Amino acid sequence: MRVHELDDTDLDILELLGEDARRPFSEIAEQVGMSGPGVSDRVDRLREAGVLQRFTVDVDRSQLQGGVPVLVRVGRRGSPSENSGDAHGPRSIDDLRDDLASADAVEHVFVTADGECWFVARPPEGSVRRWLDDRLDLASADVDVTLLDDVDWTPSIGGTAFALSCAECGNTVDSEGERATIGGERYHFCCSSCREKFEDRHDRIAEEA
Repeated sequence: MRVHELDDTDLDILELLGEDARRPFSEIAEQVGMSGPGVSDRVDRLREAGVLQRFTVDVDRSQLQGGVPVLVRVGRRGSPSENSGDAHGPRSIDDLRDDLASADAVEHVFVTADGECWFVARPPEGSVRRWLDDRLDLASADVDVTLLDDVDWTPSIGGTAFALSCAECGNTVDSEGERATIGGERYHFCCSSCREKFEDRHDRIAEEA
């Protein structure tokens, strides 16, 4: 199945939904020059393509909880093999990202191309180091902490290149790409070769489990 090719109207609809996920289709239709049913059809296609996965509430955690806003960079000292057996440290940067994403005080998590993890969090006041030490092995990790004066998170679609990434190689998925539902999750691939490699690895892991 081919990946849905996004046009300017799709991007306009995504931007409007990004600003307010509860915005009525009739209001979106007025702004993009379509009918309400036409917008509904577009949204259905975006969901079928996996571009829109769910509608959610964007909660500003800073309004609900106190804490000290910090920006934290996490790198690794030594080789991956030296760090894979940490007593309470994650085995990989992906594990670290997943652990942090589930922590209540963490607001945003990023992984850089060179394998570092950055995140914004609001640990309880007076216990920043203890909070970090409970989640990171400070003895083996290279950690920098910056106190933030203010945090303003403004995700945007308009004015940027909107592209899907291949789940296998990370390359951009264009209109010639493919998508597949594997293990109940939807993935996008830049070519059939990447899809087959991903499926083979998924099947091997499932057999070993």
